[in-house]
Parts: sequence; structure tokens; C-alpha cells
Amino acid sequence: MQATMKKIYDLQAEESKKTRAFLVGLPLIENPNGLAELNGLVWTLGMETAGQIILQRLDVQPAYGMGSGKAKEIYEAAVEAQADCIIMDWELDPTKQRNWEKLCKLPVFDRQEVIIRIFASRASTKEAVLQVELARLEYSLPRLAHMYGDLARQRGGNYGSKGSGEKQLELDRRQTRQKIQQLKEELKKVRQNRATQRKRRQKIPLPTMALCGYTNAGKSSLMNALTGSDTLVENKLFATLDPLTRRIKIAGSEILLTDTVGFISKLPHQLIDAFKSTLEEAAISDALLIVIDASDPDALKQAQTVQNVLEEIGADKKKRIVALNKIDAIEKMEDKSQILGLLAKIKGEYPDAMEISAKSGFGLDLLKRKISAIINE
Repeated sequence: MQATMKKIYDLQAEESKKTRAFLVGLPLIENPNGLAELNGLVWTLGMETAGQIILQRLDVQPAYGMGSGKAKEIYEAAVEAQADCIIMDWELDPTKQRNWEKLCKLPVFDRQEVIIRIFASRASTKEAVLQVELARLEYSLPRLAHMYGDLARQRGGNYGSKGSGEKQLELDRRQTRQKIQQLKEELKKVRQNRATQRKRRQKIPLPTMALCGYTNAGKSSLMNALTGSDTLVENKLFATLDPLTRRIKIAGSEILLTDTVGFISKLPHQLIDAFKSTLEEAAISDALLIVIDASDPDALKQAQTVQNVLEEIGADKKKRIVALNKIDAIEKMEDKSQILGLLAKIKGEYPDAMEISAKSGFGLDLLKRKISAIINE
């Protein structure tokens, strides 16, 4: 009986054990925020950080993207930290990924794969599931070869004969391409349905406003505070992936408010393409409500990322309101000087920005009046 219970406890401990990741960051001159965002992504994915290193400089070499000596140093540090995997904070091409995995005998992947995995774990609606699966397959297609590294590519015999590894690789590539094409066809139908729903909404003469902002800036919390809805709210990156539209009554007038997927810097291009239809909600709206996390030390850079994405989807010229959210969080900080200095810089960049708190309700009445004024224009 005791032996059986011990096995059960051991299994439970094994299941609850988190994957330990060793993080590698770019030089601070290229990424001043260091590994703060990658740490957040790893935590959102349910991993824990075993250790991390920020490179002093990056000498791009063909094998590992850096010198072999530095690569060996990172590998030894990951082993010493008892890491289960190594994650790079930049895009790692398939050849370099294979070289790293041969060196480390550990799974090695990049920031893009972490983001795709988070999206995969959070997709719930049919469209989001299809979009994420499409992005995952397009990302993995050029990386299939590393799965067959130990199988023969060419075995003796007639000229041009192929080993089992190459045959299986070609079969998997063909199946993956077919699956990608099938997903694109399914997504096309889903997007046609979305377009039909959008036309129905447009028949109702209500103005529209899209909530935009960096991931975890508090868009869903603000949506709930303004509309009384029950959108999922979590202190994690990419808590919601699907656009959600709700009616809101302000000063006797009704508008449609849409919450969109959060933006992030260096978003994998596969996901940008996959979520274009989701971001269309921002592109076709009458006005934008841009939410910035005022308590984040990297708020100004995040605001620039949002601006870049809006330019990419052709929504950068729309009327907009900029809301500096989480003002209440600043009040609780022990050292406010750095954040208050950043706040002054943001207001220099966005002079009309409003200070609000979706959590406490601070500034929401003034925000509603501003929304009413911009919609009436």
C-alpha cells in the first residue's frame, strides 16, 4: 500500500514539476529592456526561469549565430542551472537551431516559438484555433529536418536512392503543406462568415470604436469597466485572442466597443498574417481607444510597437483617444521617480493622453465624455 502511495505521489510531483528554461538575451544596446519580456512570456507559458544570460556583444557566426566558444559557455551554464531547455530572445533559423540542439542535447527554441505556444494554449474559438494551427505549421515546416537528424539521408545502392529518414521527411513535408492549404481554405470560410456578421452590424447605424494596446495593458479590464461585460481578465500576456464586441451607452448614445488581440514587439510574422482578420476590427472602426500600461517601465517602447502595428494595418490615421491605464499601481510603488519620469515622457509624446484606472474607476467618467465627444464629431 505504501509503495503504491509513493508511486502516486512521485507521479503527482512529476506532473506538477515545471519546465525549467535557460534564457539568452541580446546585448542591452539592442534590447534595453533585457529579458523582462521574455521572462513574462516564459511565465505565461507555465515554465520557470532556471537561469539567464545577456550577451555583451553578438558576433554573428554561421553555425550558432555567435562564436562556438560563447555557445559552449551558454550550454555549460544551462547544464549547471539544471535547465530542461534553452530559449533565445531572437529568431533562430532552422539550421542554427539544429546545431544548437546537437551541441546541447537539449531542446533549443526561440521567442517566436514561445509566443506561438502561448497562442496555441489560449485559442478557444474556431477562428483562433485555425489561425494558431496555421501559424504553428508554417513555423515548423522548415524545421522538420531536425526530427530526422539521426536517420540515414543516403544509404548505398543505386545512385539517387534515399534513406528512411529522407523518405519520412518528404512525406511529412508534403502532409504539412497539404494541411496548411486545408487550414487556409477553412479560414477563408470563417472569415467570410465574420464579414457577413460585420455587414449585419454595419446595418445598425451605430459608431464603432476599437480597443488597442500592448498585451497585458488592461484592455479587457477597461472593456469590463465601460460595458459591464465579463471578458476574461488575467495578469498574463495574451489573456484574450478573439475580438469581442459590446454595446456601450454614453450620454444617451450607443456605440459598439471592440476588444482586440494584444500587440507585442517582434511578433512572429506567421501570427501577424494569421491574425490580420482579427486586427481588421481596428482598421474598419470609426475611432481607436489606445490603452497604455502607465506602470510599465517599457511603456513608451510598447506604445511605439502599437503605433507600428496600426500603421501596418492602415489604421494609424484614425481619430483616437490615448488612455494611460493602471495609474493606481503607480501609487503603490515605493520608488515612483523612474515611472513618473517616464509618464512625463509619454505625455510629451501624447499630450492629450488621459490618466485612468480600469481597476479603481479613476478617470472613467472623463474618459466616457471624451469618447462621446470624439464619436459625435
